[in-house]
Amino acid sequence: MAGIVVVFDFDKTIIDCDSDNWVVDGMGATNIFNELLPILPWNSLMDRMMKEIHSLGKTIEDIEDCLKRVPLHPHIITAIKSAYALGCDLRIVSDANVFFIETILKQHGLFDYFSEINTNPIFIDEDGKFRILPYQDCASSPHGCNLCPPNMCKGLIVKRIQASVCTDQKKRLIYIGDGKGDFCPSTKLGEGDHVMPRKNFPLWDLISSNPMLVKAKLHEWSNAEELGRILLHLINTISIEDNNSAQMLSIDCKFQTIPISSHEALPPILPIPH
Repeated sequence: MAGIVVVFDFDKTIIDCDSDNWVVDGMGATNIFNELLPILPWNSLMDRMMKEIHSLGKTIEDIEDCLKRVPLHPHIITAIKSAYALGCDLRIVSDANVFFIETILKQHGLFDYFSEINTNPIFIDEDGKFRILPYQDCASSPHGCNLCPPNMCKGLIVKRIQASVCTDQKKRLIYIGDGKGDFCPSTKLGEGDHVMPRKNFPLWDLISSNPMLVKAKLHEWSNAEELGRILLHLINTISIEDNNSAQMLSIDCKFQTIPISSHEALPPILPIPH
């Protein structure tokens, strides 16, 4: 199973809601959010909303307590723990932020199951207020991808993951997501990879409209129960395929081992089929 990397989106994938909206609504800032939504990009909007939430008298501890109330479906918890137990490398690529994601994962005992969380960073300013930064500064280092928001190209992150895990052996990637931002990384997957779009969500719509741009095998899901069942079935299927391939390679190598005496000329080297 060491050959499988599972990459999760977070909002509306691991959790069934949007963590940003959850905090905005929970802190009583929905009206301000709706006023600013048409005029600010999402990442800048959420940074501004932290300032507005603090102006309402809310503290970082209030935000944390709000996040701890985010529900997580038991099927998702089981799927993550089972995939980890089977030896998969689990990672998150999300346009939320590190504080929201880590707080929710820790609350449900899942933080240590992930080897990497790629998301927008946060900091506490000189006034002790919560601030959200872009994953990538579009002013100093624009990513140049017209499919993704200016603060994050998930496709570039997936390409980096692919480069980092495929140095010694071929790794299979399973990408699970729902949103528009998950389309770009889906196009970076190869024919041996798998993408799991949430049915009737933006990623599913984009893949349905542009099927030739995605080489990976598609496995749609609608809810937590389906996500868990399909993911574990995929992991088991890939494991069986990889084991069969390894056995076939071993058999081929045995047949190509030709005993010769020390006085005979060496036969030509035969290529090992892949």
